[in-house]
Amino acid sequence: MGMQIKDISDKAFSAYGKVITGLDVTGILKEMEHTPLPDDVIYVPSVPELEALPEALVIQNNVYGELPIQIGFCNGHNTKLNAVEYHRNSEINIAVTDLVLIIGKQQDIGADYTYDTSLMEAFLVPAGTVIEVYGTTLHYAPCHVEDGGFRCVVVLPKGTNTDMEPLEIKNKEDELLFARNKWLIGHEEGGLPANAYIGLKGENLQVGNEQ
Repeated sequence: MGMQIKDISDKAFSAYGKVITGLDVTGILKEMEHTPLPDDVIYVPSVPELEALPEALVIQNNVYGELPIQIGFCNGHNTKLNAVEYHRNSEINIAVTDLVLIIGKQQDIGADYTYDTSLMEAFLVPAGTVIEVYGTTLHYAPCHVEDGGFRCVVVLPKGTNTDMEPLEIKNKEDELLFARNKWLIGHEEGGLPANAYIGLKGENLQVGNEQ
């Protein structure tokens, strides 16, 4: 049984993020037509062709207050949660196709860094919508709405989700660091690498009724 899917206009979404208005992202949407759409999920943190567009500078200056950013994408076919991640800052998503985000709150992570997936909610993000996903929002790869898959632009501070140097562990949260500015909690059914921190309790949530 799939999850109930709410619209991002639902007041419940305000705890996780907001819709950003006033941005013309036509060029970004057009450039995204050339990106791959695999049967699984591909994530590319930084794409020079996207970052060279005039819209990229507007996002950097207006949305990130002139902080250096990277613009990449997450594309593919997916119906399951598999893991959650969070950053120390907001992430901007631009839905190229309709897509569903399964999201939760960092504040609900347990003291032992486990998290109950039953606390999560699913939201439909319509094609062409620009949203801010707050830094305290747990999220992972989008889910597709149609069998045709999903395409999603992902904007983050420069360097996020790239390989990091070995880290001296100072506390429990450090064990979640999976890449630069990426804290990850995986589900045992998520098919994650051996070094991923497994701490999601409950169902590996699914959108739709596919098995």
